[in-house]
Amino acid sequence: MGTQDIISIDRKIVGFAVVKEEPAAPTLPDVDPRSLRIDKREGGSWESTTLKLELTTSAGPRAIYVVIGYGRVCGRSNGREVCIERPLEFFVPANQSSTEHQWVSATMRTLSLAARGGFAAKALADLRKVTWDRGPIWYGKNAAGKTLTHESEVAAIAWAIQNELRKRRYLDENFEERPLDEMVAHFERVRAYRDALAYDSPSPLVIAAPSVSRLDAAPAAAHQMAQGRPVVGTCPDPNCQGDMILLDGCPTCTSCSYSKCT
Repeated sequence: MGTQDIISIDRKIVGFAVVKEEPAAPTLPDVDPRSLRIDKREGGSWESTTLKLELTTSAGPRAIYVVIGYGRVCGRSNGREVCIERPLEFFVPANQSSTEHQWVSATMRTLSLAARGGFAAKALADLRKVTWDRGPIWYGKNAAGKTLTHESEVAAIAWAIQNELRKRRYLDENFEERPLDEMVAHFERVRAYRDALAYDSPSPLVIAAPSVSRLDAAPAAAHQMAQGRPVVGTCPDPNCQGDMILLDGCPTCTSCSYSKCT
C-alpha cells in the first residue's frame, strides 16, 4: 500500500454515517399541446381568419362568412416547453340571411368545444359526413382543378375549414394533424418572422429590414410591386411564400390573405 492511500485521522471518532446519493429530480411528464384541454377562452386578443365561402347550391349561389380563432397553446416535450398555434374557436357572424343559420351556428359552437378538447381534426372529419335533403353543394377544387361536391352546407364549411387549417400548417394534405415537432418548428419560424416586424409605434409603421439570407434569396424584394403596392416581405406560410403588401397599415399576403393584424 502506497503512502498516498493512507489517511491520517487526528480526532476521536464519535460516529459515522453512510453518504447516500441524492435522488434524481423527478422527470416531468410530457404534455402534448395538440390534445391539451382548454376549459375556457382566455382574455385578451387572439389571431383569427375570416373565410368568405361562395357556395353553389341547387337554389343558386350563396355567400357565407366563417371566422376561425387561433390561440397559443404550450405543453412539454422531452423535458422542454414547446408551443404551437391551435384553432380554438369557430363561429359564423350573425345577420347572415339564411334559414339554416341557427343550425350552422350551433354546429360551429359544437366544433369550438371539440377544438378546445383537442380533437378538432376528428370533429371536422365527422362534419364532412353530414347530409341533408336539399341537394348537393359545390365548393372548392381538388388537386386536378375539378369542383368538389359536398353532401350538405355544413360538410362544405367543414372542408373549407380543413383547407384553411392546412394552409396554416395545422393539418397535413390528408387533413390529419401534423406531427408535434413540425407544428413547433412552424410556430417558432412564424414567431421569429413576426418579431422581426416593428409594431411598437403604430404611426408611422416601420418594417424591419429582411435578414441577409432573405436578401440573397430575393435581392430585388424591396423594389418589387404586387397589386400596385410595394412588396414588404414574404408570407410566413412555407406552403404559400406569397408577396406581403401593406393593406390598411397591415402586412397582408396577396396569395392566401394572411394578415398580421387579424
